[in-house]
Amino acid sequence: MTQHDYCSSPVMLVDDEPDALSLLQSFLCHAGFRNVITFDDSPQALHYFTVHEPALVVIDLRMPKLHGRDLLASFAELKPYIPVIVVTAESHIDAAIDCMKLGAVDYLTKPISINRFLGSVKRALELRGLNDDIRLLDAVSDKELATLAPHTPDIITQNKEMLTLLTYVGVVAKSRQPVLISGETGVGKELVARAVHTLSSQKGGFVSINVAGLDDQMFSDTLFGHRRGAFTGALNDRDGLIMKAANGTIFLDEIGDLNELSQIKLLRLLQENEYYQLGSDNPLKSNARLVVATNKNLWHCMTDGKFRKDLYYRLCTHQVTVPPLRKRRDDIPLLLEHFIKKAAREMGKGAMSYRKELVDVLTTYDFPGNIRELQSMVHDFVSRSTTPRLSTSLLKQVISQGQDPSQVFVEQGHPMAGLDDNGITFPTFPTLKYAETFLIERALEIAKNNQGTAARMLGITRQALNNRLRRAKS
Repeated sequence: MTQHDYCSSPVMLVDDEPDALSLLQSFLCHAGFRNVITFDDSPQALHYFTVHEPALVVIDLRMPKLHGRDLLASFAELKPYIPVIVVTAESHIDAAIDCMKLGAVDYLTKPISINRFLGSVKRALELRGLNDDIRLLDAVSDKELATLAPHTPDIITQNKEMLTLLTYVGVVAKSRQPVLISGETGVGKELVARAVHTLSSQKGGFVSINVAGLDDQMFSDTLFGHRRGAFTGALNDRDGLIMKAANGTIFLDEIGDLNELSQIKLLRLLQENEYYQLGSDNPLKSNARLVVATNKNLWHCMTDGKFRKDLYYRLCTHQVTVPPLRKRRDDIPLLLEHFIKKAAREMGKGAMSYRKELVDVLTTYDFPGNIRELQSMVHDFVSRSTTPRLSTSLLKQVISQGQDPSQVFVEQGHPMAGLDDNGITFPTFPTLKYAETFLIERALEIAKNNQGTAARMLGITRQALNNRLRRAKS
């Protein structure tokens, strides 16, 4: 929904100071909003909100009878899809963080400029429209999902969770708010970021920066640029990549590794759409869309004091979590076909074929490196193959290459044991009979009762597996 659609719905202003209400109302009237309703009594405002559907709400914090924080909490519980902006004289960062946690879309401190206020209102209305679109997705059937998901040539999937993700991306791409993309290494976070850019129809380009390992000066110089003489070696002016991304998208990868000084500068960019080049006192405006990605849990980073709370709540307006490949095994056949064709084309080989059991073998592997690992594995597989018919035994060699069967390790909370790679652990040391029974049952479960595949996983013949199953039943 557009801002014009919401102009017919009332904008609620809640403040116990008549002068403050009058000022904000005049700002809105100046911008063309004619339907503005004001309240100097917070309980009355809560009653009105309960009965009616305002376009958005602007509230103060320090009010008698019902404090603004309590009013915000009630609004969020009753109708979380209606955006609430806090405008208050309280400038404490803890108060701002608290309000953002409760669901406020923005926190503005008095005295406030008309441009800052109207900019916040515009973003809130934009978010309201997106929220309405997202709520409609909840009622979509699986069959409709496949048709609603936008076409993204670089993202190959038939998985329901991925199709839902892409449909959500198609909705939030229309927004100017930041997008936070999370996921393990190798799941394709940059591909999702590029999809956000492509689906946004932005006229500018897509600019990517990996911020891991950058100190503050390097980060500022890379992103914002510098003026001549800003530091030793700065012989000429340099435009930063944020300028290169004008009218487009700036993608910051590994945002969880950003140092504290750089976090402060990024926060200002988000709040004011302004930045300073190194060696300059003149602020420059940015209109680039910000998309960030991390393989870390930013919530944990924030609670550990390694990531600013106010920056976190600015970044998490739209959140996308890309599932690991082990959670979307139904995509492995499509990805395998795609990567085989790509590798064969790059190596000048003709069409290549393979038996279905090759897919079965791949679906029993957990891919700790996710899609990136699958792509590298297929490239190695194709390069080693001397015939157009790809060999399953050769694939097993590629899978086992570089693995140490004597080590048991845990990566990102996902247990994996030696060559098994399926999280097989025992609370106490098992007997041989118990271990054999357990391994056979586990192999059959993973292989979906395909005895041939299960036998290969166990390193025995199908006949030997049948004999063991018969003995177990007798």
